[in-house]
Amino acid sequence: MSAAPHPELRLRPAVEADLAAIAALYAREVREGVATYEYDVPNDAEMRRRWRAIVEAGYPYLVAEFVDAGAATFAGYAYATSYRTRIGYRWTVENSVYVEPACHGRGVGRALMRQLIQDCTALGFRQMVAVIGDGSNAASVSLHERLGFQLAGVFPGIGRKHGRWLDTVQMVLALGDGKVGEPDENVPGLPLR
Repeated sequence: MSAAPHPELRLRPAVEADLAAIAALYAREVREGVATYEYDVPNDAEMRRRWRAIVEAGYPYLVAEFVDAGAATFAGYAYATSYRTRIGYRWTVENSVYVEPACHGRGVGRALMRQLIQDCTALGFRQMVAVIGDGSNAASVSLHERLGFQLAGVFPGIGRKHGRWLDTVQMVLALGDGKVGEPDENVPGLPLR
């Protein structure tokens, strides 16, 4: 008797139909966690607006799902967006990655981040910054370290949530040629001025 096949992890661009699952995962983190310092759960219209703004600006927004016997189960999501809004930062992106708690330890975050790094590099971005809420989030720090991110700094007590002061860790990864050579002036995101 052969063992049942393991579900296949599949990554794809997020579509509007994914927003309910994305919003539910993010809402849990807003209410219970400290990966985001947002206090109020965004409503469906706000989540749709955020997703649309990211996608229309040309940034990648990915969904991970496990597929088993043709049925797909949402496992997490990741996206990149502008690190800062000033035009001189347009070659730098900030990543966000969220994984369903039931899928932790199954390679979902790593797969999402690898694809996000690949997509952002192909788009001409030169640096990716991870802004990790709660400096004690060892799993996120470790994930980013395994992908080659280096510690850029720790902001002690910069945020407050759930009755405690929280550190924020920033890590950075060079994409493509990183900080050497001339950048592509036509990267997506911020409009050229």
